Amino acid sequence: MYEPAVRVLRSLGLLLAIVALTASVARAEYPDRQIRIVVPYTPGAFNDTLGRIVANKFSEAWGVPTVVENRAGGGTLIGTDVVAKAAPDGYTLLVVAFPFAVNPTLYAHLPYDTVKDFAPLILAGTTPNLLVVNNDFPVHSVKELIAAAKAAPGKLSYGSTGSGSSNHLSMELFRMMTGTEMIHVPYKGSAPMETDLMGGHLQVAFDNVPNVITQVKAGTLRALAITSATRAPSLPDVPTVAEAGVPGYEVGVWFGLVAAAATPPAVLAKLNAELNAILAMPDVRQKFADQGVEPVGGTREQFAAHLAAQIEKWGKVVKESGAKVE
Repeated sequence: MYEPAVRVLRSLGLLLAIVALTASVARAEYPDRQIRIVVPYTPGAFNDTLGRIVANKFSEAWGVPTVVENRAGGGTLIGTDVVAKAAPDGYTLLVVAFPFAVNPTLYAHLPYDTVKDFAPLILAGTTPNLLVVNNDFPVHSVKELIAAAKAAPGKLSYGSTGSGSSNHLSMELFRMMTGTEMIHVPYKGSAPMETDLMGGHLQVAFDNVPNVITQVKAGTLRALAITSATRAPSLPDVPTVAEAGVPGYEVGVWFGLVAAAATPPAVLAKLNAELNAILAMPDVRQKFADQGVEPVGGTREQFAAHLAAQIEKWGKVVKESGAKVE
């Protein structure tokens, strides 16, 4: 007489098990908790801007909190190592840029493996560097800068956002191609470097267009040239370094995102798809354009190929120029 009750209890137990399993699967679907985006730079530059744009869009699309954590220092090694050693679950991402591909050659020993410890997500954008000088520095062209540097070898000081940064290697390539000598003064970020440049503590620097375009347009810094192959629409009166006196010179700066290696393929695919969608948004494209950055996007495989090419190219420049950590 208890069989109906037993069947009901069994059915109820099965139903509860199904509900529990369904809830478990729902909870496990990525993302279901906070995402952290590590930026290995100080706030203010485009690396930080990119991280915050992505964080805001992730939160809007997925309804989970996404935070930006600035972990500057060590030539980007500190923040980069945090992500290399993070759980490979897609909840800790890293904004990477030019130095990510330079550091394997620049440093004799890294606390991580650039190729093996990271999963490329997307090439987010590209921009040139601007060659800028302090307004009181009596140099108004690339040829005049070369002449001034040759007249006083090792006397002019140039700033960078750290050893291995695009502005550091841009100047090392420039020195190598022009036979000049200048003193490298590394900073922890673009903002303090620009402050010293405008204050006259430095004479010259290369920096990403987004970081100095406002100062150039405001007249607080003077632009001598741009590192791209062609002039920038946002600065049509600024010549390229090549046309201004250094034929064949060209440097492209880039920004992207990576995750820890061994992150599940489905999670990597979801991140890449969402990042591509973000880069296609009109408001995001306008924010990029306002800072002189061209959105790129694409597949994970395309970004992996880009990284490999950059590691090879700049590895040669580091070796040939004798660039070192300072």
